[in-house]
Amino acid sequence: MKLMRRIFPHPILTIVLTVTWLLLVNGWSLNSLVFGFMLGVLIPFLTQPYWPQQSKMKHPGKILAYIGVVLYDIVVANVIVAKIVLFKSNAKRHPAWVTIPLDLRTPEAITLLAGTITMTPGTVSADLSAEGHALLVHCLDAPDPDAVRDEIKERYESRLKEIFE
Repeated sequence: MKLMRRIFPHPILTIVLTVTWLLLVNGWSLNSLVFGFMLGVLIPFLTQPYWPQQSKMKHPGKILAYIGVVLYDIVVANVIVAKIVLFKSNAKRHPAWVTIPLDLRTPEAITLLAGTITMTPGTVSADLSAEGHALLVHCLDAPDPDAVRDEIKERYESRLKEIFE
């Protein structure tokens, strides 16, 4: 087991890098797979000293449900943003900065939350407080900023807390 951990210090990263390489070369050949796998082994091995502690997911199976929620929200947000841009005048828009107090403490979970918010059309993660206890988010149209905060905490943060903490 120790030998496997030395060869594959971050097995999930190895898989992600291999798949990413295959997507970048836009082809599925044995050569591409082998080279992608070599990158997937080499990069985590070389960067291992810079990862002082490896994160642990408490419930990795719940990540699929989280991905489903995020993909659904991205599709819905695209339609909403299109309506806002096409049919709502600038005078009737309510852009807002919303501070999201964080219950998450692991850097990986906070990063995933910030990335999710940014990937969802109409919102952008702009800043993380120095202590990591609050995230500043800009919303394209937020008549009720408290509702936006509550929705982010309910839909995303609570699920990430189940997965990582």
